[in-house]
Formats: sequence, structure tokens, C-alpha cells
Amino acid sequence: MNIVIENPIGAGSAEPLASADHRPSFVLALSSPNRRGIVAAITAILCEEQGDITEAHQYGDERTDRFFMRIVFSFDDDAAKLAHLNSRLAEVGGRFGMEWSVRDRGHKHRIMLLVSKFDHCLVDLLYRWRTGELPVEIAAIVSNHPAETFGHIDFGAIPFHHLPISAATKQAQELVLQRLIDETATDLVVLARYMQVFSDEMSARLSGRCINIHHSFLPGFKGAKPYHQAHQRGVKLIGATAHYVTGDLDEGPIIEQGVERISHIDTADELVRKGRDIERWVLARAIRYHVEQRVFLNGKTTVVLQD
Repeated sequence: MNIVIENPIGAGSAEPLASADHRPSFVLALSSPNRRGIVAAITAILCEEQGDITEAHQYGDERTDRFFMRIVFSFDDDAAKLAHLNSRLAEVGGRFGMEWSVRDRGHKHRIMLLVSKFDHCLVDLLYRWRTGELPVEIAAIVSNHPAETFGHIDFGAIPFHHLPISAATKQAQELVLQRLIDETATDLVVLARYMQVFSDEMSARLSGRCINIHHSFLPGFKGAKPYHQAHQRGVKLIGATAHYVTGDLDEGPIIEQGVERISHIDTADELVRKGRDIERWVLARAIRYHVEQRVFLNGKTTVVLQD
């Protein structure tokens, strides 16, 4: 099979693109200094190695002089061919200073869900997982509250771990959590309204693979009842932010946000209800973007190559 590469001046010819429906699909995600020739080099390799591109997005950031690209392509599920493709990509990657990865789209990310008392995001993610909307495997659910707190939720066969946190146990429990992440081969940690702050060491260890969700009032309205504070101030927009966790509390690179307009007739409790709705879908969308390899770190911000 060959990729048809269009010639911008209309010269030459190309073989027709055969159907690739029966072959596995892969994602090539890359970032590099923004240099001329990257796209040509990558697409030429895929063409020569008989890969069929089915989707491609790219972005060059003039501010940071970085280039980002995500390519979906079909390819033979053959270990030798994949190894040869990877070696050729590695050569190009070295030449352009690329950070890159190739991932089988059939391989599901393993995620670990951390939650405290508020369970609306947890329940939503379990529903999306069970219906197949969120193509992941849930490695474990971890909470600083006991299982009885979630007695109304069906976890099925998902392991549940109670890790109570106090000032005296925080460091030891982080070591337990680190070990659990390693033992379960977790790819992504999701703080689904987990009301505990990681240490700088833990945040650094999980850099680029830990997503948090919170209301968008920070840093203006902090504390236990931000929606009530917002109501007292007469805010007109509420929202939620999903971001990667860093040592800077709630200031990591943002992946997704959502907002909803409100008015003076909305009570504080209605703000809470609407805020929880936004938190649910913003977190789910951020997770999906991550596992589909659409998110690229770009300094203190992100590039999200959406479909």
C-alpha cells in the first residue's frame, strides 16, 4: 500500500491508496524545534514503509519556535516492520531534535482514579468507561476516605484502595501511592476531585501524566465553598479547569476548560450543581485528549491538536 502525496505544482503521479481498514491503527506524536522539512521527512518515511495516513494535524508555535504534529496511520502488525519503522523515525528524530512516540491505538491507557468525598466526576468516568466512550482501562480507585463512603457506587472488579492522609502519614502514604502506581503499570493518574495536595517530589514524578480538575474561580475564590463566595460577589460566569499537576498548586498547564453563564436568579446551590456538571465533562474531555495523544506540553502551556 502507498500513500498518495499530492504534488503542489501538479507534476508527477502517484499510485492509488488502497483500503487500510483491515490493518491496525497507530498514532505518531512528535514535537521538535520548528525546522523546515519535518513534515516532508515524516510523511516520506511512512510512504516508503507502506503506512497509510488517515489523519494529520500540525502546529508551529512562533512564540516558542516549537513544532507539534499528530499523525494517525495504519500499518502492518508485524514486529520486524514496526522495529524498522521506529529505527527510521529515530534517525529523523535525532536529525531534527524531535521528541516522539508511536502508539498502537488498540492499546488502552491504564488510568488510576483518585477521589475524596465528592464523587460526581468518579461516577461520570465510570459510566463513560463502561459504555466504551472513554477507551481506557481503570487500574485502581484510590481514596483518602473508606470504601463505605462510596457504598452506593458499583466498582465491579476495579480494586479499591483506602489511603487515609494526615500530616503525620502524608509522606508515607505518597510512597505507598507511588508503589501502587508502579505495580499497576498506571499510565495516567486522574485526580477526580481528590482534595489532597501532592508534594513537589510526587508532582515531579508524575509530570505530564497526572490530570487534576477544579473550579475556575482560582485564585480569586479559595477555600471550602468557592461557589458560595462567587454567588456573594455576583459572578456571571462559572467554569472548570483540567490541567496537568505540577509543584505550583492548581497552576499546571491547562488541557481543557468549560464555562456557563449564570444570572442573579441562580442560588449558590444552583451554582454548585452547574459547576459539577461542567467539571464532569471538562475532566472527561481532558482525559480523552491525553489518551488519544492530542496534548503536547509547550512550556507552561499546552498544544491540543483536536479532531
